[in-house]
Formats: sequence, C-alpha cells, structure tokens
Amino acid sequence: MSRKITHFETHGWNTDCDYSSAYITIFTDGDEPLVGHGMTFTIGRGNDIVCKAIAALANRLIAYDYVGADSQLRWIGPEKGVIHIAAGAVNNALWDMFARARGKPLWKLVVDMTPEELVDATVFRYITDVLTREDALTMLKAKEAGKQERETIVREVGYPAYITSAGWLGYSDEKVARLTKEAVAAGFSHFKMKVGADLASDLSRGRIVRSIIDDPQYLPEGSRGGDPNSPELQGKNPGPTGAVLMVDANQVWDVSQAIQYVKNLAEVKPWFIEEPTAPDDIIGHATIRRALKPYGIGVATGEHAHNRMVFKQLFQSDAIDVCQIDSCRLAGVSEVLSVLLMAAKFGVPVCPHAGGVGLCEYVIHLSLIDYIAISGTMERNVLEFADHLHEHFVYPCSINAKGRYNVPLNPAEGYSIEMHKQSVAEFEWPEGSYWMTARTGSVNY
Repeated sequence: MSRKITHFETHGWNTDCDYSSAYITIFTDGDEPLVGHGMTFTIGRGNDIVCKAIAALANRLIAYDYVGADSQLRWIGPEKGVIHIAAGAVNNALWDMFARARGKPLWKLVVDMTPEELVDATVFRYITDVLTREDALTMLKAKEAGKQERETIVREVGYPAYITSAGWLGYSDEKVARLTKEAVAAGFSHFKMKVGADLASDLSRGRIVRSIIDDPQYLPEGSRGGDPNSPELQGKNPGPTGAVLMVDANQVWDVSQAIQYVKNLAEVKPWFIEEPTAPDDIIGHATIRRALKPYGIGVATGEHAHNRMVFKQLFQSDAIDVCQIDSCRLAGVSEVLSVLLMAAKFGVPVCPHAGGVGLCEYVIHLSLIDYIAISGTMERNVLEFADHLHEHFVYPCSINAKGRYNVPLNPAEGYSIEMHKQSVAEFEWPEGSYWMTARTGSVNY
C-alpha cells in the first residue's frame, strides 16, 4: 500500500553555543502513519538557516513527492552548501522511515538488498565517467557470496573505531596524558589529535600521546596490542604495540604551508594528515600527498567534501589515502552509497567523520554497509568515535571492550537518529527550556 508524506516538524537543536543539529521528523498519511527522523549537524550559528532549507525541501516532498528535483531550490547550491546538507537531513529521514517500516536497522535494510536494488538506490548522475551502474552491479555481485559471513564476523567482533578525546587543542599536558591512558585502557588502538595552531605544542602533545600508546604497560589487562608488521597496519606508521596516531588540521594551511608543517611532525609518526588545506582544492590535496609520501604520511579528507563529484575528483587525482565521508554533508544515504562504491573501485579505505551530534549514530550504519555489501573489508578501516551527546538519542551507539562499535540490532531503530522528546523540548532553539533559562541570565552561553 502506498503512503503519502503529509507533514513534517523541524527543530533547531543546540546543547550549547557549538554542537548543534537541524532535526526533522516526517509523517505519512494513514491510520497508522509511518514516521522518519533525520538531521544534519552544524556547529551553532546558521542552524536556523539550515532548518529553513529543510522545511523548503520537505514542503516540496509533501506537494510533489520529490525532494531534489526542484530547479529553483537547486540553483542556490547546486548540490552544495546549506541546501545540500538540508537535502541530507530529508533524505536520511526517508531512509529512516523505510528501515522502520521494514522492521530493520538501516544497515541491515541495505545489506539485505539485492545488488540490483542497491544500485537502484544509488545516485550516479555526474559520476558515470568513473562508475557506471553496470560497474557497480558487477562489484556488488562479486561481494554477494561473502555477505553473510562478513555480517556474522562484524556482529561478533564489532567495527574498528578510533578516538579523538585526548587530542583537542588547548588541553594541558596532564589532561592529554590522562585521557590518552583512559582511551588505551578502553581498548582503542587508533588515536587522533588536532594540530596546526603551534608546532612546538603539537610536537609536545604528539610525544606525550606516542609515549603512552607505544608503551605496553598501559594496554588493557590480558592484551598484547597489535602486531605492527601485520598487513592491516602496513603503511599506518604503527608503534611497537600496534597503536596508530592520526593528525587533523581542519583546513588551516595553504598547500606549501601544509607540506612544510607536516614534515616537521614526522617524528611522531602520523598515519595521515586530515584536512590539510581547503576541502575544495583537489589539486592541492594531490600535491600535498605527493610531497609527504617520502615521509610515510598519507592524506585524508572528506568531512567537508560537498558532494560525490568532489570525491570523484579526489579519487581520479590520487589525492587521498583515506576517504572520510560525512553522513550529513552529503545528501543522505543515496549519495553516500555512490561514494562508497567509488572508494571501493579505487581501493581507498573509508573512515567516516563522526565528531558531532548524532554522527556516530549515523555512520556505524554506513561503515557496516561498506564492509558487508560493498568493499568487503574493514581491516584497514576505522570509524571515528566521540564520547559525547549520545544520551540524547533513543538508540545510542556503543563501544565494546576492544574499542570497537557494537552493531545496532534493534529492529525498531531505523537509522538510529530519533531524539528523546525531552532533549528536543529542552534544547530546541530558541524556545527550549535551556535557552529560556539562558535568556534570564542563569546559564552562561
């Protein structure tokens, strides 16, 4: 029985002046309406603008049963910026509704699809010069036989994760050391730190982190760490315990600055430098990658890659060693699938960005889809984990004792992004109880 989208609700949700969410719930008609939840992540100011863009797209969905084909709304992108991340929220809500209607977590809905069904769900416009529908179908059929085995494995061991909790700029040496020890004890073997503000400080923090993650005395009881000579760690600059360090500059440098700065970080042996320059500069990333290759340091980006076409060019130009999709920057699951398929074709591991509100809840589904149905590997992949704000979600993600994501298994959770009603009531901008209190001066924001 067909259903029609009849209405929606948007909420600008903000826990402080930084991490924020533009959140939508869509409803169908019928005696028992289907419901889907979606969101996109922002960092504060501008969140209300994204909510307005989400509402504009959702209204087209109600009136015409489509989201992305409106030429006038497309014009203010096209396929980038506010209108594109708004499309991501709406598309993700539709996928959430689809999975809930089938009684499956989102990842399970997708991996249970036939190769033909998965290809039908993927966006190919503008990328057929590197990936056609026929290419994708051949790739998916080649992985079909091993899907059940891979699903069984990942359900048992979990999906590899890394953590940034100790790596933020501005932490004291004591705090860096304490948080690093806690992360090692929690089972993590991959660690990321922010860099770019001050070289001396970056080297000091890097040495502290390295001194701890390379020391077996801090490993969890009974753990021997990883084998630094194992195939899955080759090229990652692992230390003697198999621990890996990554660094992230958040777009702070010009190309030549990035090359020189990261060369100076070589002593702490990073696997890759993340976002070394402007996210649109494909040639710049390729130049940086070539210059750093003799130092054994790779390049990663994708958190701010606007769309599948940017990823296409990054792959074509051999500009990155690691693909970092963002579940909200791209226009939802439909576009993510196209990037996962291109990454698999080019042999580039996918390590999604997940440092904000709801992103960890989202991306575990995408990494499971990649491993089980598309690339067939998770040996060199790691999925970012941030240990905050999960309490606001009805189906929060979780990490096991080996520093790996647990597989979402609740058949009711869909895309795992439904928020608690109390959290929305408290933090919705500007009428939530938190913000009402803030305006009286009782909250410092």
